[in-house]
Amino acid sequence: MRLDKLLGHMGFGSRTEIKRWAKAGLIMVNGAAVKDSGKQVDPDTDDVQFDGEKVQYREYVYIMLHKPPGVISATEDRRERTVIDLLPDGLLCFEPFPVGRLDKDTEGLLLLTNDGKLAHELLAPRKHVPKTYFAHVKGDVTEEDVEAMAIGVTLDDGYVTKPAQLVIKSKDSLPTEEEVISHIELTITEGKFHQVKRMFESVGKQVVYLKRLTMGPLQLDSELPIGQWRELREDELASLQQATS
Repeated sequence: MRLDKLLGHMGFGSRTEIKRWAKAGLIMVNGAAVKDSGKQVDPDTDDVQFDGEKVQYREYVYIMLHKPPGVISATEDRRERTVIDLLPDGLLCFEPFPVGRLDKDTEGLLLLTNDGKLAHELLAPRKHVPKTYFAHVKGDVTEEDVEAMAIGVTLDDGYVTKPAQLVIKSKDSLPTEEEVISHIELTITEGKFHQVKRMFESVGKQVVYLKRLTMGPLQLDSELPIGQWRELREDELASLQQATS
């Protein structure tokens, strides 16, 4: 790999800036100053240092984000705040993107990466990667709804969903209305637009709060505050790669 490409990928600057810094003697390879920023280096074996600091090269990043409501799942937007805006500058040079999307008002687990192959495999319909959501549903969710979801419900556009697993966790009665709020978990294996909300609309109920808990084997870290992020642990990444292999 060209030295300037390696350093550029790691966010050290543009090719022009790196060329200028090389001529200034700020870049060392295996203990020797390198004036030619186009020099070929092996990121796995060569010791590259910039201004006395060792450069640890890596190609991909894998980020778990606890997405807050009010933020859109996009890399850029002229009007809205995006999930990329929640990341530090040190990660932006890797150009991560969200794997799939969560609605603007939905919170919970969102994976961001620059590994296009893994993202494609996680989103591929043929993989049937399960995703579990926790929701507050306005209406009395019943065993009949559980059975309907297990078969597949018909959405407003006529699409029949794949079988989904619905678990009723608890129910609360609203103090000012003759209405019930049901607390549920729903596991689906596809990702149609507003799918969870539309599935409950199909059985006459309304989702008023939605949070994604899992994507395949990856679970939202219960200790990760809303709006915060962390990089995946090695075991979490390995489980995702195994699930899509």
